[in-house]
Amino acid sequence: MATDRRVARVAELIKREVSQLLFSGIKDERVGLGMVSVTDVDVSGDLQHAKIFVSIYGDDATRAETMAGLKSATGYVRSELGQRIRLRRTPEIIFLEDRSIERGTRVLSLINQLSQERKPDEDEVE
Repeated sequence: MATDRRVARVAELIKREVSQLLFSGIKDERVGLGMVSVTDVDVSGDLQHAKIFVSIYGDDATRAETMAGLKSATGYVRSELGQRIRLRRTPEIIFLEDRSIERGTRVLSLINQLSQERKPDEDEVE
């Protein structure tokens, strides 16, 4: 139970620190192309690996460039985490693109479109 809380606490610390790095620390211009935000961090139970999920606002080319920039900055981000978070061993990190916000927006627009298409039918019934 205590290890679950520790893993969650480490994940939250990583999320906060990487968010700050995205805002002001990473100098790679590719990362600045799209708006990037950390949506979630999944840390393994032994604290050896961390998956950092990021949401990138922009077209496909912008997202691809931004992900390439993040992948090239992995070593820098890991070393910064090592300095900022007191752990015996800094986890290996992997950046993964989180498309859930984009999918949610798409679902909402489809629902809105369906409700707009149904309104004329409802008017005829009355």
